[in-house]
Amino acid sequence: MTERPRFHLAFPVHDLEAARAFYGGILGCPQGREDPGRWVDYDLYGHQVVTHYAPEECGGAVTNDVDSKKIPVKHFGLILEWDAWEKLAEKLKAAKVPFLVDPYVRFAGKPGEQGTFFVIDPSGNALEFKTFREERMIFEKDLQAH
Repeated sequence: MTERPRFHLAFPVHDLEAARAFYGGILGCPQGREDPGRWVDYDLYGHQVVTHYAPEECGGAVTNDVDSKKIPVKHFGLILEWDAWEKLAEKLKAAKVPFLVDPYVRFAGKPGEQGTFFVIDPSGNALEFKTFREERMIFEKDLQAH
């Protein structure tokens, strides 16, 4: 993929050590700075995510129906290359991380073909990992024109 600016995202967690085990251990994100007991930075594929200890802010997901699946409205994630997406899905399966939405392909064989899956971190934050067969389709509005 092309070089892009990095995003920074801070979000609440109910337990910094559980977050460390998930983001640092299972996802394999290198840890950056931390303020013990308050927050920890992680490198999520070149992006800075920060787990802030704020248990009162965790939980209570609202969902929308997408492809007959309950998708959390509040979520974040990454768009990965197809092979990296498949490898991450296998890594999460091997670690027995439950999928909120199992890996599947939308629009198979059509313009906009994409893979997606959702997982929930230990504090209830939803993460979506996506991939596209063609990167140019990420922001395409009229898929019927292709």
